[in-house]
Amino acid sequence: MSPVAPGEGRRRTVTAVPTTWLAWSLLPATVLALLGGLVATWAGAGRAAELTWAAGTVAALVPSLVWVAAALRRGRVGVDLLAVLSLVGTLLVGEYLAGALIAVMVATGRALESAAERRASRDLRALSEHVPRTARRRVGDVADVVALDDVEVGDLLVVGPGEVVPVDGRIRTSAALLDESVLTGESVLVDRAVGESVRSGVVNAGGAFEVHADRIAADSTYAGLVRLAQEAGAESAPIVRLADRYAAWFVPLALAVAAAAWIVGGSAVRAVAVLVVATPCPLLLAAPVAIVSGLSRATKCGVVVRSGAALESLGRARTLVLDKTGTLTQGRPRVIDVAASPGWTPSEVVRLAASADQVSPHVLAAAIVAHARTNGMTLSVPSAVVEEPGRGVSAVVEGSLVRVGRRSAPPSASWTRSVAARALLDGATVVWVGRGGHQDSTDDEADDEGDDVVGAILLRDPLRRDATRTLRRLRTAGLRRLVLLTGDRATPAREVGAMLGLDDVRAEQSPADKVAAVRAEREEAVTVMVGDGVNDAPALAAATVGVAMGSRGATAASEAADVVLTVDRLDRLADVMGIARRSRRLAVQSALVGMGLSLLAMAVAAVGLLPPAAGALLQEGIDVAVILNALRALRPGRPDTVTLPADAEALVHRFEAEHRDLADALPALRDAADLLADQGATPVALDALREADQVLTSRLLPHEHAEEAQLYPALTAPLGGTDATAPMTRAHVEIDRLARRLSTHLDLAAAAGELEHGQVDDLLATVYGLHALLRLHFAQEEEEYFALAKPTSDVPRPTDDATRAGRRDRRPPS
Repeated sequence: MSPVAPGEGRRRTVTAVPTTWLAWSLLPATVLALLGGLVATWAGAGRAAELTWAAGTVAALVPSLVWVAAALRRGRVGVDLLAVLSLVGTLLVGEYLAGALIAVMVATGRALESAAERRASRDLRALSEHVPRTARRRVGDVADVVALDDVEVGDLLVVGPGEVVPVDGRIRTSAALLDESVLTGESVLVDRAVGESVRSGVVNAGGAFEVHADRIAADSTYAGLVRLAQEAGAESAPIVRLADRYAAWFVPLALAVAAAAWIVGGSAVRAVAVLVVATPCPLLLAAPVAIVSGLSRATKCGVVVRSGAALESLGRARTLVLDKTGTLTQGRPRVIDVAASPGWTPSEVVRLAASADQVSPHVLAAAIVAHARTNGMTLSVPSAVVEEPGRGVSAVVEGSLVRVGRRSAPPSASWTRSVAARALLDGATVVWVGRGGHQDSTDDEADDEGDDVVGAILLRDPLRRDATRTLRRLRTAGLRRLVLLTGDRATPAREVGAMLGLDDVRAEQSPADKVAAVRAEREEAVTVMVGDGVNDAPALAAATVGVAMGSRGATAASEAADVVLTVDRLDRLADVMGIARRSRRLAVQSALVGMGLSLLAMAVAAVGLLPPAAGALLQEGIDVAVILNALRALRPGRPDTVTLPADAEALVHRFEAEHRDLADALPALRDAADLLADQGATPVALDALREADQVLTSRLLPHEHAEEAQLYPALTAPLGGTDATAPMTRAHVEIDRLARRLSTHLDLAAAAGELEHGQVDDLLATVYGLHALLRLHFAQEEEEYFALAKPTSDVPRPTDDATRAGRRDRRPPS
């Protein structure tokens, strides 16, 4: 193999390698020969022992000659040449035991290398399995099932619930609710109206609809996606064995020293001795042993690395390309805010929506129901449930018709305009909740006008809690460039990029765009691509190393990837990067030290001070030393993560649960400030401020004080001192200061009998500042401290009477 540039990838498809079976069959043969000779020696049959060892040497020599000849035909001179010369030399000088040992070393190195670099053939089975084989073509009133290849442009196709859209086309009859995650990676279902285009490969998540075919199957989007994966998989730039990179200078040097020893010393024995001690066992074994040890270590961390080549490339990666949804984010929408119309509370809005959504399979409905249950709400059983694709759910809840969906809200209300603006700024999805209308009406618009819109629920796919810390660890490990590629819109993509400090953000990327971007990055440096969806499979195959978040069954991504994270934790990526770098460092270190010792022994042998027999024993000592050093890759290196003791971890889980419980408290501050900004120094605004102050004093401040007294001291030792918690302590001081300022304003208003106009500006700054500071403080604690704890699926929530008493809903005035 010839050296490749850092930007080149490795072989994507595995051809039949005739030497693979030979490498594995050679190992037991040479081991048996070595053991047989030792047994014969113990039994006193010295001649039989020599013959047995010689047979083992010849057994390794023959295939080694084949490998060397194949390498020479490709114009490459590697360590196999030294192995052949060493084996021949031991036979010539009668050092049969040394030859047998070298034979075992050669066979072991080949077998380990084969295990480390072998790749299973990847045909991206999930991509192929997802392709529909038939379509339902409608002619008149009859819909017949036809082969996919028989579909022609202009045909009218029927797509039933749960079916895959067979070809690219346009929606003809009714709005469609589509799961486009196979193409975009986005988990949120997409509404497509009549006349809008629809791409093949997407799944119908709603009712049946009809598609006017614009392309045949072979020219449609999904067929192109499969071709992209196959083309990326066909790229053949095989990675160079680590041993061969060093052999480029070691082999000529060893041959030159052996030739000089023969010419100057006039003795072929000296040349053989030089070749014996130059036997490349440190090269043949150090790299495979360290790499295979790293593979084993990675497996224990919940990471499957499919080849030694992938682990070695991972160890020298400089660029990381990341998908967003399911990789940097959790891949499932979460409720981030609830807005209520005058006369309603956020909890009432959520309870109504969740009650109606209980039987809906929609991903947003599931998020709303989960939010309601997490907050301990009692839901009512809905009746007369109707799922309207593209509009939402309508159901009778407690005698009233409730509508939940992503329709347009009445533009006249100021609070709805505020919700729409907030959703735009936050990159969130809005679900409107209405109650009323005419239960038996069939006119959708009339129903909407009759609805009383009582609130709105904002949902967003949140960042993984460990994302920030993981990316910091990756930069520390040596990555120089972090790039986000996502099929999502530009606004949420840029927000994620800004929050994580990424070097480049590219939004609205199709699978073809992702492949092109990954190829461009790979031309500049060794590039790792991380994704979790079928749409990421071609880009994963195009990268130097593809990493799949495979815990959720993203089969195509897992099939196309070299590395699969089997647990749904992004920090495992940093773990395996650390393992890869340490394994490669140990491999290089072992190889260099072994070659250095071999060079020293070669010099001694060249002047006639080291006969072949003693050289063979010395070489075996060198081999043992480098192998033991390479085996250090099995042990964990210096940890770059924090391990919490049990008591600290329990406290982290406790305060994490309290954070979730306080999620409804922070909006009270913002709502009070909004009311003050809208109405000025009115009694209504004063009442809202008093209620916000009550939330502060009864819930938020006790939580912050408990963190200062209990959590931070418990984290001091694991985090290496008080410096790690000092910024959070400073935030607590500022929170207390602003809370006292708010209380002072309220005391002044109580003494004056009203809120003075001169207090408004400072109150606005105080309350808005408190809200922003608390949100930032909560986010920092979750990223810096809560991410340290092991995830738990069932964290107990505080249920003491004081907490229940402190939880209130503020009813905005009519």
